[in-house]
Amino acid sequence: MDIKAVILAAGKGTRMKSETTPKVLHQIMGKTLLGYVLDSVKNFASEEFVIVGHHADKVEKFVKENYKCAKTVLQSPQLGTGHAVSMVCPELENYNGTVLILCGDTPLIKEKTLKKFVEFHQIQNSDITVMSTIFDNPANYGRIIRETDNSLKCIVEEKDATPEQKSVKEVNAGIYCLDWTKVKSAFGQLKSNNAQGEYYLTDIISWGKTQNLNVNAYILEDSSEIYGINSRINLAQAAKMMNKRNLEKYMENGVTIVDPDSTWISEDTIIGQDTIIYPATYIEGKNTIGKNCKIGPCAHLRGGVEVCDNVKVGNFVEVKKSKISSNTNVGHLSYIGDSELGEHVNIGAGTITANFNPLTNEKSRTILKDNVKIGSNSVLVAPVTIEEGANIGAGGIITKNIPSWALAITRTPLRIIADWVKIKLSK
Repeated sequence: MDIKAVILAAGKGTRMKSETTPKVLHQIMGKTLLGYVLDSVKNFASEEFVIVGHHADKVEKFVKENYKCAKTVLQSPQLGTGHAVSMVCPELENYNGTVLILCGDTPLIKEKTLKKFVEFHQIQNSDITVMSTIFDNPANYGRIIRETDNSLKCIVEEKDATPEQKSVKEVNAGIYCLDWTKVKSAFGQLKSNNAQGEYYLTDIISWGKTQNLNVNAYILEDSSEIYGINSRINLAQAAKMMNKRNLEKYMENGVTIVDPDSTWISEDTIIGQDTIIYPATYIEGKNTIGKNCKIGPCAHLRGGVEVCDNVKVGNFVEVKKSKISSNTNVGHLSYIGDSELGEHVNIGAGTITANFNPLTNEKSRTILKDNVKIGSNSVLVAPVTIEEGANIGAGGIITKNIPSWALAITRTPLRIIADWVKIKLSK
């Protein structure tokens, strides 16, 4: 069965209080909210459509640069979720498969959950399936209203709900699965006779009932997966929820997290068995960490990092877009950026790879071959290559390539002036 995904990402997100960043481009551990949703469907959807509106240019740029199988479709003006989906109708005019509709501000939704949802849709031979869940406090969510025989009747938005309907704890999770051939005509027939004067996507349920379509609801057991982001408070809470499940996954797979309360690791990081992550370590973006490594405490991996087996990344070390080969040690208080470190390399404390030219805004690479030793408090000014076995004396400022097995020293000779302090004080 062919599946195409439609992701609603046009909203302004007023409660985020952000003038420059659209809601769906706010980040959790270095990855946008929209990125999480796109990644949840990219492995089984043949094509993804992102409905854009507020700050459309920024969202379009993000999608174009990061997701080759995704397209953006402009919604202007924004007249509700039903109107948003109608914007993609011309793109799907001759499409006869299944359409999966999601919200771009629900980063906790899992790929396996969506697959189960689609499977339920297939097994029930549904024309329209909505995902629902149970909340003890259902405030601000559309309520699932069922018939007396427990079948699905309609979805009512909270602002349009009666007191009796507001007491319902089963809510709309905002995810839909549609037989597009049977349902696409609905988007030309939706009405805006509601409190907001908008075209609600939820109205396709009652529309489907009038058309005698097979309409079903799939109850999601883990309601945290559809936690929506509407404010900075929501953003922080979602980050904690995501991090908790990430850390549990790593620990279940043989990684030691010394202090889960102070450790943050992105879901796109792969970590090998018997690696130890020490407290106050923050790992964001996509990274690979091998077996038997020690990371931290207080380390920061910023994405694009490959750490091979038996590596130590020490206290207060920052690493970005770099490869650290096996059996290498990166001492505390160091910065390794846009670099490639060979095997059995030792990086002394306080070493900096100076990879950025502020005049040209260019970043260059630093390459350290196997068995290189860097003395403490050294600066390696990229582009630079330190060949195999070379040693850099402490306090070195290296601006040229260093040949194999050589020693490079740049510090001036030490001068000792006897009684200098006493003389100064006597004056």
